[in-house]
Amino acid sequence: MNTAGYERLQSQVIPGYGSLARLSVALLAASPAAAGQGAEVLVAGCGTGAELLEAVAQRPDWGLTALDPSAEMLQEARQRLGDRAGIHWQQSTVEALVDEPGTAGRFAGALSVLVLQSLPDDGSKLAFLSALARCLQPGAQLVLVDLMQTSLPSLEGQLEAAWQGFQRASGLDATSQEGLHPIGLARLTSLVNAAGFGDPARVFQALGFEGFLLQRLS
Repeated sequence: MNTAGYERLQSQVIPGYGSLARLSVALLAASPAAAGQGAEVLVAGCGTGAELLEAVAQRPDWGLTALDPSAEMLQEARQRLGDRAGIHWQQSTVEALVDEPGTAGRFAGALSVLVLQSLPDDGSKLAFLSALARCLQPGAQLVLVDLMQTSLPSLEGQLEAAWQGFQRASGLDATSQEGLHPIGLARLTSLVNAAGFGDPARVFQALGFEGFLLQRLS
């Protein structure tokens, strides 16, 4: 699937997808650490480059590290971005990146959009979040957007039906959460605290998709 097809599919599945990258970059750009000129920012799971495009548009002074374990995704993103200066491309995981010399505590901010939901809660989520925390400077922030479990079980069925109805209204056969591993806010709070972040601050919600600001503790 080409980039245009991928983006169209995501917008049919995820409410508010067209604004997610713009909002995520704007939130991080307003954070104290990443607001500085020439800040180093990590895009963890850069996919086809939506957040990178927004970062280049909003903050062309940032030094960006575009990270993804998929060679195919990186290739799509590189074609989309062209020969933009200030982007370091790397096929890797955050867990491997943080062990490279000079990486721990390097970044003034990070973006992780629709990544954590694909990791099972068998230690993989904690390892990912812990590596992200180690990559960040103390006090730096992470913008995390993910599919979440509702904290109101009485609304779970209605929200699921609304999500499927949204997809059908967008011209798509409704999909389920198969292959995804959403967690609730209490579990997320426990994981991010264990990883070295403060409590998550919710800054976005559209049905089950929620965005949070996390700050690395000193």
